[in-house]
Amino acid sequence: MIDLRSDTVTRPTSAMLEAMMQAKVGDDVFGEDPSINELEEKSAAMFGMEAAIFCPSGTMTNQIAIKCHTQPGDEVICEKLSHIYQYEGGGIAFNAGCSVKLLDGNCGRINAAMVASAINNRTDVHKAFSSLVSLENTANRGGGACYDFNDFYKIKKVCADNDLKLHLDGARVFNAIVANKELPENYGKVFDSISVCLSKGLGTPVGSVLIGKRDLIAKARRVRKIFGGGMRQAGYLAAAGIYALDHHIERLAEDHVHAKLLGEAIAKKDFAGEMLPVETNIVIFEVKGRFTPKELAASLKEKGILSIAISPTQVRFVTHLDLTKAMIEEAIHIIEQL
Repeated sequence: MIDLRSDTVTRPTSAMLEAMMQAKVGDDVFGEDPSINELEEKSAAMFGMEAAIFCPSGTMTNQIAIKCHTQPGDEVICEKLSHIYQYEGGGIAFNAGCSVKLLDGNCGRINAAMVASAINNRTDVHKAFSSLVSLENTANRGGGACYDFNDFYKIKKVCADNDLKLHLDGARVFNAIVANKELPENYGKVFDSISVCLSKGLGTPVGSVLIGKRDLIAKARRVRKIFGGGMRQAGYLAAAGIYALDHHIERLAEDHVHAKLLGEAIAKKDFAGEMLPVETNIVIFEVKGRFTPKELAASLKEKGILSIAISPTQVRFVTHLDLTKAMIEEAIHIIEQL
C-alpha cells in the first residue's frame, strides 16, 4: 500500500535502528539517560534556547506548555483549526482548566491585528484572563501552510505589549524551515516555548521535545511527571531523534516535491474542487461530483492508496520518508486512471 494518510506512519530506517541499538541509556526521571540529555541539549541549541524536555508525543508537549504558561480560568488564543483545539481531546480544558478564543484565520494562520483584537479587558471580571497565544507552523488543517516570519515578529510584539506568552506548536516546523530556508535559532528569539515533533517528517518512531527557558522546562518536568510522561531508559528513542536531527531535516524537501506532484495530478481531475496551496508535504482538496470524500478514499484504497477524508468535503494526502519516487509515480498513475 502507498500510505498517504499521515507522516506519522513512517518506520525507522536501518541506519536509525542501528543508532537506537547503540544508544547509551539510564533512568531519565533521575536525569541519568545520556542519550536523552544529548537530544535535549541538541534540540535547545538548534533553536537558540536554554533547555528542552523529551516527551512521548506532541500532544503532551503542547499540553505541558499550555499548563505551564496559564492558570485555571485563563484563556488561550489560537486559530480555529489549531491542533491544540481540534485534536488534543479537549486537553486545554481538562489539563489546564482554560477556555479558548478561536480566531478565523487564513489556512490555519492568524495575524497580529487578530490577536490584538482578541485580548480580553484585564480589568473586566466577567472575562477570562487572556494569557497565551498559540500558533501552528506548519498548519496541518491549513494544508501545510507556513507563516511568513515577519508575522511572528508582529504577533510577538502584541504579546509582549500585553504580557501574553507565545507558544509554537511546531509539529512540522522543520518542514517550514526547509521550505522557506529559515534558521531554527530565529524561532528561539520569538517564542516562549516550542513543541517539535520527531515522529512526523523526521521519521522517528516516538517522541517530541518541548523547548524553552530553563525555568519553564524545570516546571515542565514536574507537569510531565503528573501527566504520566516520565520515562526511564528512553534513550533508545532519543537516539532515533538525534539521528533524525542529524540526517533527516534537509531530505524533507523531497516530501515537498512529492506533494506538489500529487497536487498537480489531483487538480486535473473532474472530482477535484478547491485545493489549498501546497507549500510543504500536505495536500488538502475538496471533493465534488461523482465522489464524496469517503467514497474517494475507499476507491483509492481498493487501488492501493491510503488517504483520509478529513472533513465532509475534503480529502488529505501527506508525503513522508517512507514514500519513494516510484511510489509517488504509481500513485499519480492511479489518480490519472480514476
